Amino acid sequence: MGDALSAPSLSQHEGGRRDFGVYIHVPFCAVRCGYCDFNTYAPGESEFSSRDDYVGAALGEMALARTVMAGDDRPARTVFVGGGTPTMLDAGALAALLDGVCETWGLAADAEVTTEANPDSVTRESLSALASAGFTRVSFGMQSAVPHVLATLERTHRPENVERAITWAKEAGLATSLDLIYGTPGESLADWHASLDAAIALEPDHVSAYALVIEPGTRMGTQLRRGEIQAVDLDTQADMYEAADARLAQAGYAWYEVSNWARTPADACRHNVAYWTSQDWWGIGPGAHSYLGPRIGADGADAPAERWWNVKLPRVYAQRLHAGESPEAEREPLSPADLALESVMLRVRLAQGMPIGDLPETRTQAVAALVADGVLDGRAAIAGMLLLTLRGRLLADAAVRALT
Repeated sequence: MGDALSAPSLSQHEGGRRDFGVYIHVPFCAVRCGYCDFNTYAPGESEFSSRDDYVGAALGEMALARTVMAGDDRPARTVFVGGGTPTMLDAGALAALLDGVCETWGLAADAEVTTEANPDSVTRESLSALASAGFTRVSFGMQSAVPHVLATLERTHRPENVERAITWAKEAGLATSLDLIYGTPGESLADWHASLDAAIALEPDHVSAYALVIEPGTRMGTQLRRGEIQAVDLDTQADMYEAADARLAQAGYAWYEVSNWARTPADACRHNVAYWTSQDWWGIGPGAHSYLGPRIGADGADAPAERWWNVKLPRVYAQRLHAGESPEAEREPLSPADLALESVMLRVRLAQGMPIGDLPETRTQAVAALVADGVLDGRAAIAGMLLLTLRGRLLADAAVRALT
């Protein structure tokens, strides 16, 4: 068996008990979008046939996780089913996965349980079944409300499908989130305004807006290299971000992370906040990543923080688990210095900011320069906190580099 199965069982955590969450990766889609570089598979690709074995294999990994985490009594406070398109599986299969989480770890009384979905991959009945099974939240991949932008992204849904899907989700009592993408080749600022207005009109609880990154290995990356499409320039992308922040704020949404806005603090995605604040999680599924922080094993020995990730191919993932073997591909131990660096990289993106005292001593001198450049809020800095300004959110990656 791989190292994941021989890891020390957990009995005590340094600095108190961290929250624990579960991520479940469902690597199947109806169509592979041209910009997608995720670990996902569509009909016609050989790995798509592994869909029939997926649920059993994922439940098998949960059973192995139960052995690894013997002695750790923390229930899952968040569960996030992502992909891919999780709703390529029927509601019964997703319910079985959630039942597996409950059997393995238990669910906290107030647990947040999210699934991603495409607007054309759900029905009123399937959403009602998910709510009955214990799901509390659904995140729809809207991306755009403009047909020619959706066509460039190779999204299969029609704009009107989003309204129908979010109406069904609300009827089922599910909290709702919409994912948007800005900066698609051929997308104008007016197009982006139309998408923002359409999303706001649907009154979701949460909105995410991400700048399109065209990766070299994707179909869109090939189109860009051949000159068949032209990337949106960075200044226009900045205008799009500022438009999103302004329009969402006017509609009553507040940013809590650079790319995420919520109606109230309770509407923030708690699972993602757990990532950004270095809580623990177990990733189930092909290519899924897991993280456990510093801990003391049941044998009393210190165990370092570590991250590991599974093999990517669903077929190999299922084969290993059916053989009683770990699906782990690689493992990375994390030193205290690694953890401090990653903490800065993640926490500086949050609206709550982070204490300047948590920076490495060698980087505190960068704060004054970032305040002078309008990247960090000066009043917050005087109070001892790092907080990005609007300009800072546009330059978040550069701010992180300067601070780490």
